[in-house]
Amino acid sequence: MSTAAVSVPSNRSQSRRSSLRRSRRWALIASYVFLVLFAIFFLIPPYYMVVTAFKSDAEVARMATNPWIIADGVTLDQFKILFTNTDFLIFFKNTAIVTVCVVCITMVVSVLAAFSLGRMRFWGSGLLATGIFLTYLVPDTLLFIPLFQIVKAVGLLNSYWGMVLVYPTLTVPFCTWIMIGYFQSIPKELDEAALIDGAGHMQMLTKIFIPVALPGIIAATIFAFTVSWAAFVYPMAFLYSSDQQVLTVGTVTSLIRADVYKWGMLMAGALVAAAPPLIIYAFLMDYYIAGLTAGATKG
Repeated sequence: MSTAAVSVPSNRSQSRRSSLRRSRRWALIASYVFLVLFAIFFLIPPYYMVVTAFKSDAEVARMATNPWIIADGVTLDQFKILFTNTDFLIFFKNTAIVTVCVVCITMVVSVLAAFSLGRMRFWGSGLLATGIFLTYLVPDTLLFIPLFQIVKAVGLLNSYWGMVLVYPTLTVPFCTWIMIGYFQSIPKELDEAALIDGAGHMQMLTKIFIPVALPGIIAATIFAFTVSWAAFVYPMAFLYSSDQQVLTVGTVTSLIRADVYKWGMLMAGALVAAAPPLIIYAFLMDYYIAGLTAGATKG
């Protein structure tokens, strides 16, 4: 009887473990199936963009041709015409200047603001930090009209330097919020030890907080770069000269004339414009994910 009593619970536990393994296996299979489906769904637009960019205009215009394959052979004519016969390189240069300036301004302001709000506690600092984040939630479609008046008043209308003035309204609040979370997570003993050693606040920031919060700084930098590189509403409203346009608006306005769409060059321009963010994300994706998750959690 004792042997039977022991064998029954043992059989039950084995059946539970086997059923648990089966459920885990089916859950894993379902996860991979959905992952493959989502990957296919999201990779279809980039694939179509690549295929169209390497086609000739004649093949793109032929309605009988399969749009998902290159039937007449790969050609670089779309890129050659884009670089030589349009102002695409001017758009690229303007976008690069604006992006570099906005990223520098954003990081300086965000790091200093986050350090003061996260470590130098004063009355109303918590409320002010929440208010800074709430300003990020205001859509830019509501802000471009008053900002238009400001940019016009300072004489930067139809100048890409006006974008350097208005883009930080999108990047500074979110980057500051991320950095506050990182700075608040640093142990206070480091502050006290630095103060005992005679370090000032700027020395604490540059020698302690910035090295420790480097993943958050990288995440904020990538966010500021992405927003300033891909913004559309502000340049659409503030810029109208070809020599002042940025990529997002200049490529579209120069390659779409009435009902004529230069699909090949549009896709080629989109590929070139997407290359810098893609390269940055490819090399710094781990830092970006760690910075966003840790900063948001600690904040």
